[in-house]
Amino acid sequence: MVFLGFGKFARADKIYALEPLSGKDRGHGARTRVWVEGVPEPIVASRTERTIVSEMGGDSALRSQLIDQGVELAERLIQQTDTGRVDLKDLSRRARRLLEATAQPPDDSQLF
Repeated sequence: MVFLGFGKFARADKIYALEPLSGKDRGHGARTRVWVEGVPEPIVASRTERTIVSEMGGDSALRSQLIDQGVELAERLIQQTDTGRVDLKDLSRRARRLLEATAQPPDDSQLF
């Protein structure tokens, strides 16, 4: 089950489309249209499509992509050191981008 906000839930395997709302359609309690199998009209969710996809297990694909990028960075470093020409600026830029993509926002709900 995926929480859509304001007491609305849907089975993750029944959600087949998400549409982020923008402009005048987006407002308090309205972030995403969610199409659920067996429901004729989309449900307006108060959560973003990214949060819904994450709860559906979609963040595992992102993690896999980040791992691939990390391995590519390590391979590039090995190749460059083997040739004796290490481009530290390029490696630093790539590493910084990779780390920024994996950074977690601070958890403000933590008391201590």
